[in-house]
Amino acid sequence: MDRRDFLKGSAGFLASLLGRGTLKRFHYAQIHMGMRVGILSYAPDEATARKASKAAFDRISELEDIFSDYRPGSELSRLSLSSGGPPVKVSKELFAVLRRAQELSSSTDGAFDVTVGPYTRLWRRARITGKLPSKEELEEARSRVGWRKMILDPESGTVQLTVKGMWLDLGGIAKGYILDEALKRMRDFGVGSALIEAGGDIALGDPPPGREGWLIRCDFAESGKEFVLLHNSAISSSGDTEQFIELGGVRFSHIIDPKTGLGLTNRIIATVIASDCMNSDALATAICVLGEEKGVELARIEGVRAYIRRVDEAAISMHRFSVSERRDKSRTFTISEDVWAR
Repeated sequence: MDRRDFLKGSAGFLASLLGRGTLKRFHYAQIHMGMRVGILSYAPDEATARKASKAAFDRISELEDIFSDYRPGSELSRLSLSSGGPPVKVSKELFAVLRRAQELSSSTDGAFDVTVGPYTRLWRRARITGKLPSKEELEEARSRVGWRKMILDPESGTVQLTVKGMWLDLGGIAKGYILDEALKRMRDFGVGSALIEAGGDIALGDPPPGREGWLIRCDFAESGKEFVLLHNSAISSSGDTEQFIELGGVRFSHIIDPKTGLGLTNRIIATVIASDCMNSDALATAICVLGEEKGVELARIEGVRAYIRRVDEAAISMHRFSVSERRDKSRTFTISEDVWAR
C-alpha cells in the first residue's frame, strides 16, 4: 500500500468513527428481478439514506436490462439471439460475469454452466404442463449447451456463441453481481454501513454502528452454527426448498445439472460465505450440482466457507435467513423470500 492509499484509508476510517454515533437506521424495499429486494442501511439522515437507496435500486434496474433472460430486449437476450454468428462486443458488466462463469465452468468440469438456457426453457415449460421433457427434446437441447461453445476474448471484449440456438441463463450468478454493484453505489453516496438482500443472497457492507458485524442467522444450519458475524462480505444459499416440480413421483429442483439436462434430485442446500456476492451466489449453485463431497473440495479450492446440508420435508419450511443486531435472536431484518428464490 502506498502513502496515498494509506492516508485515504485512514481518513475514511476516522470519518466512519466520528460519524457512527449519529447514524440512524433506514430500511427500503422494491420489487426487482421478480422478487423483493431489501436495503437496510445506517446514514446520518433520511435524505442521505433515501438518495443512496434510490441510486442502488436504479443500478439494479440498469443491470436487469443487461442480465435478464426474461426480457427480449436485454443485452443478454440479444447476445443469445446472435448465437451461431460472429463475435459480439458486450458491456464490461456482462463480460465480467461471463468470464467468472467460464472460470467456474472450467474448475467444476462443467457443473456450473451458464449455457444451460435451452434446458431452462424446457423446464419452465414442464412446470406449466406438468410433463417431463422427452428424451428427444433433451438431446436436441444438449446440442446447444456447453460452456466450451462460448468463446470470450478479453482483448476485444467480445463473446461468441458458436452454435445457433444457444441461450444463456445467468440465474446462478448475475443476482449476486447485481447486489455487489448496488452496494458499491450505496458507498458512492456516502453510505457504507448497508446490507442488501434478495432471495437467498445477502451483500454486506460495513458493520452497523458500534458493532463488529451484521449478525446473520440461518435457521436451517446445524446446532451451534446458526449465527455468523459478517461485514464487507456476502452469504448465499441455494437448494430446492420450494422451487421445484414433482413429475412421475420424482422431485426435481429448479437447479439444472448441465450434464443431464434434468433438475437436481439430490436434496441438498448449500450456504456459502465469500468476499463478494457474485461468488457466493455462483458457488452455492455449483456446490448443489456437485454434491457434498466434491462441493466441499470446491469450497476449499476457492477459499470460501461453505455449509452443505441434506434436507427433508420437515426442515424445508424452516430454511430462512434473518439478520439480528443482538444475540438474543431478536430479528430486526427478516429475509422475506425463502432461499430457493434464485
